[in-house]
Amino acid sequence: MAKRVPPRITLETPIGADVDIKKQVVRDRKGRRITDTYVDRLVEAARKPGRPSLARGRSPAVAFRLPQELRYKAELVAEREGKTISQLAREALESRLEAS
Repeated sequence: MAKRVPPRITLETPIGADVDIKKQVVRDRKGRRITDTYVDRLVEAARKPGRPSLARGRSPAVAFRLPQELRYKAELVAEREGKTISQLAREALESRLEAS
């Protein structure tokens, strides 16, 4: 049996009839089922004005490049642990600095 590929939805996609997520199984692009709780979390996240600062005032940012394979592995670990890649990178850097 072939794997079902969900349709690509963009801002230009016409909106059709409402879907009853209690009666129909609807999944996001990662295959997670969309429930009332899922929608509530999305709405709350959309209402937040941005990421909270890690320090007083504005947190300094650090950017760096990764090989594609390392980025892929980081995404898998972050997803499994329920973290962002930034959280994962911050923890790794903190651990490395504490060890030196």
